[in-house]
Amino acid sequence: MENIIERIEKTFIFFLVYSLVFFLFFSTLSYTLPFVLAILFALALKTPTRAMINKLKMKPWIASLITTILFFVILITLITLGMTSIVNETISFTKYVPNFISTNSNKFYEYILELSNNLSLQIDPNILNSIKTSFAESTSSIMKSTLNLSTLMIQKTITVLSYIPYIVMVIIFTLITTYFFTKSVSTSSSDAFHSFAPNKGKKIIEIFGQIKKMITNYILSYMLIIFITFLVTFIGFLVLGVNYALILSILCALFDLLPVIGMPVIYFPLAIYNLANGNYFAGVGLLILYALVFTVRQVVEPKIMSSSLGLNPVAVLAAIFIGLKANGVTGMIFCMFLVVFYNILRKVEVI
Repeated sequence: MENIIERIEKTFIFFLVYSLVFFLFFSTLSYTLPFVLAILFALALKTPTRAMINKLKMKPWIASLITTILFFVILITLITLGMTSIVNETISFTKYVPNFISTNSNKFYEYILELSNNLSLQIDPNILNSIKTSFAESTSSIMKSTLNLSTLMIQKTITVLSYIPYIVMVIIFTLITTYFFTKSVSTSSSDAFHSFAPNKGKKIIEIFGQIKKMITNYILSYMLIIFITFLVTFIGFLVLGVNYALILSILCALFDLLPVIGMPVIYFPLAIYNLANGNYFAGVGLLILYALVFTVRQVVEPKIMSSSLGLNPVAVLAAIFIGLKANGVTGMIFCMFLVVFYNILRKVEVI
């Protein structure tokens, strides 16, 4: 009985501490971002830096400097190329939609009339007028939203330009801090904690090792899931001849993280558009592709998360569902890391 009460108390304390740390971490992230990124980058560069030190007999500061600079050059180049492609496609897309709607709005209404005539349906004129009015309002709303998107992009671009000094400062601080962290983790020994806590050093090392492993696996797992969604969607769009395949595939991958809305926002309008224009191959293909991506996503996510994190698939599903239901993506992250850290502390027999 005492053991049960003690375990409940430890679990309760863990939940309170975890909630507080989670809140503080994300509320102060704007101030600590360079250092958080530097830690993650340093952990990623640890292996190649140590390889250069051990195999090429380089001095630690030279090896750390080389890996850090190469990493940032590659990262900044990929981000620049990716952002350029995304912005170009988005601007082109926002110009295309209003032109398309203004050119084809009457065709959609005529298509409805023709469909009703072909089906020998006697539709009341008042209903037809109501349909026409609703269609005109929807068309106006879509064009307005598209124009708002274009305006928003321009505003965001100007906002980003105004933040250039801050962005440059973040990059510089992250670069310098990554170098020092990389040098530190590449030359540090696993016994570093023993000098500070001789009796608990081994336990602390074990906890930090498990935390690093779990967080790394979590991030890589979700990046893999998003990449799978993007890749399947992108290949499918290319095969079906969908315009702006790159930007739409990226949006699908990002929207897939959102509860309720998700990929249907992209897939269903595209499918309806192609079916209405008589392109049944693309229209039906998009619906089949959506079903495929949705199925793969639902099957792969729990499997990847559970296998990489060493968690029960039911616990992963529960964390995802409860988190999304409670507070969207933030709630899902909170619940997933709650399960992860609880599992870690159980493994090292802290709880």
